[in-house]
Amino acid sequence: MSISRSQNEPNTEQTVDKHALIFGLISVFLCGVGFSIITPVVPFLVEPYISNPGDQAIVVTLLTSVYAFCVFFAAPVLGTLSDKYGRRPLLLASLLGSAIGYLVFGIGGALWILFAGRIIEGITGGSIGTIFAYFADIIPPQQRTKYFGWVSAVVGVGTVIGPTLGGLLAKFGYAVPMFFGAIITLLNVVYGFFFMPESLTKSNRLKKITFIRLNPFSQLANLLSMKNLNRLLISAFLLWIPNGSLQAVFSQFTMDTFSWKPVLIGLMFSIMGIQDIISQGFIMPKLLKKFNDNQIAILGMVSEIIGYSLIALSALFSFYPLFISGVFIFGFGDSIFGPSFNGMLSKSIDSSEQGRVQGGSQSIQALARMIGPIIGGQIYVSLGHAAPAFMGMILITAAVAVMYKRKPYTK
Repeated sequence: MSISRSQNEPNTEQTVDKHALIFGLISVFLCGVGFSIITPVVPFLVEPYISNPGDQAIVVTLLTSVYAFCVFFAAPVLGTLSDKYGRRPLLLASLLGSAIGYLVFGIGGALWILFAGRIIEGITGGSIGTIFAYFADIIPPQQRTKYFGWVSAVVGVGTVIGPTLGGLLAKFGYAVPMFFGAIITLLNVVYGFFFMPESLTKSNRLKKITFIRLNPFSQLANLLSMKNLNRLLISAFLLWIPNGSLQAVFSQFTMDTFSWKPVLIGLMFSIMGIQDIISQGFIMPKLLKKFNDNQIAILGMVSEIIGYSLIALSALFSFYPLFISGVFIFGFGDSIFGPSFNGMLSKSIDSSEQGRVQGGSQSIQALARMIGPIIGGQIYVSLGHAAPAFMGMILITAAVAVMYKRKPYTK
C-alpha cells in the first residue's frame, strides 16, 4: 500500500525543535524511571494477599496482563484523539492518570485495590504510542531511526536508575517505590504543562473521528491489511509475547531460582538499561552505517533467542552467571530491535496517521503483553521455571522467519 507524503510532512532538511526534543526525552526518561521503579517489589506487595505460595507467580503475571489489557483498548483511542486534538492534552492527561495509578497501587490494602491501580495506569498507559507520534512529528523521516535510538538510550538510563532505586527504597517499605513513582510522574505533568509545545499543526490534524478508529479490533484488522506493515507487526507480535512473559515472571523467577531480594532484582533490571545506553551510544550508530532497519531488527531478534537459551539453562542448572549473561545478550537484542522497528513503522505512514498507527502498534504490543504473562505464568507453574524462556526461543525463531521475508517499504 503506497502512502504519499503530505505537503506539511517534515522533509529531511527540517531542523528539530530543541525544546520539543528536550521535553520528549525528559518525558520518556521519567516514564522509564516511574515504570521500572516498581518492578523489583511487585511480588513482595502481592505476597501478603496470597494464601497459597504457588499462586503468587500467577497473580503477579495477571497484574501485568490486566495492565496490558487496558492498554490494548486505550492505545488506539488515545492515538486517534491525539491525531484530532493534538499530542499535548492527551499526553498530560495520560501522565496524570499514571500518577494516580501508582498512588492507588502503593496504598493497597487488598488484592482488588492492586488490580484497580494497574487498571487506572493501564487506561492511560497507551500514551506511549502518542509519545512516539510526538517524536515522529518533530523529527524528519530519514533521521527517525537515529532519534528513536536516542529515545531507547534515554529510556535505558531511566531503566538503570529505576529498578536500583526501587530496590533501595523498598528497604523503607515495599510501597515506597510506588509513591516515589507517583511523585516523579506528577513532576513530569507540571513540567509538561508549562514547557511542552504542541507538535501537531492544525493543518495536519485528523478531520473526523470514526468508530472504526477507536475500535482496537478494527484497528488491528486495518493495520494488518496494510501490505507494508503486516509482516512487520506480525513479527513484532511474536517477539512481544515472550518478552511480556519474561518481564512478568522476572522478579518471581529470580526469587524462586536464586532466592534474590529486591536490591539484587533491581540491579538485574538495570542491566537491560545499561545495555540500552551502550547499544544506542556506541553500537547502534555503527550498525546504521552498514545495515538497514530490517537487518538490524533481525540481528536483535537473533540476539534475543541466544539470551533466552542462556536464561533457560540458568533455570535448569540453577546457575545465576548464565542468567546474567542471558539478560545481557537479551538486553542488547531488545535495545536494537526497538529503534529499528519504530523507525520502519514511522517511515511507512504520513503525519496525519502517526498517532493512529503508533497507537495501533502499541495496542498490538499490549495484546501480546496481555497474552504473554498469562501463558508464561501458567507454564512457569506447570512446566517449570525454564518454560517461558523456551517459549521465547520458539516464537522469536518464527518472528525471524516472518521478518526475513518482509519487503522493505520505500516511499
